[in-house]
Amino acid sequence: MPLLILFILIPIIEIGLFIQVGGVIGLWPTLTIVILTAIIGTTMLRNQGISTMARLQSSLQTGESPVDPIVHGALILVSGVLLLTPGFFTDGIGFLLLFPPIRAALIKWGAAKVFGSGFIVTGQTSQSQQPDNSTVLDGEFSVVDDDDPDSSGDSGWTKH
Repeated sequence: MPLLILFILIPIIEIGLFIQVGGVIGLWPTLTIVILTAIIGTTMLRNQGISTMARLQSSLQTGESPVDPIVHGALILVSGVLLLTPGFFTDGIGFLLLFPPIRAALIKWGAAKVFGSGFIVTGQTSQSQQPDNSTVLDGEFSVVDDDDPDSSGDSGWTKH
């Protein structure tokens, strides 16, 4: 249902903005702005994408988690779709997603929503946080070799 509302609201907002801006500055300047934002957005998108791909390759080569560059890359892809969609509202959101601090804040907010308060998102990694009401069990163990002739094999778990 929320997706349906977005598909209805966004075109209405875009049409309203086109009418308002076109009424103030005219048809041709409005169309010129739409085309220029697409060109500028595509250039910024290419630069951000190349940078993110370099970060992804670097994290894979060093053995770090590639999650952060992948999520940034996905948001850059969404930004590209929004920038190529004609309209002022979608262009505004698309340009915002091209700024790494905005993406980082959005990722942090999304991770908190998805994983709840048990996760802390710091920079490039998500770490599980131990809940305050956790119980710690202490115990002892010994390694028993199955090939050892001294072990009877009757541990209580495996009765013959």
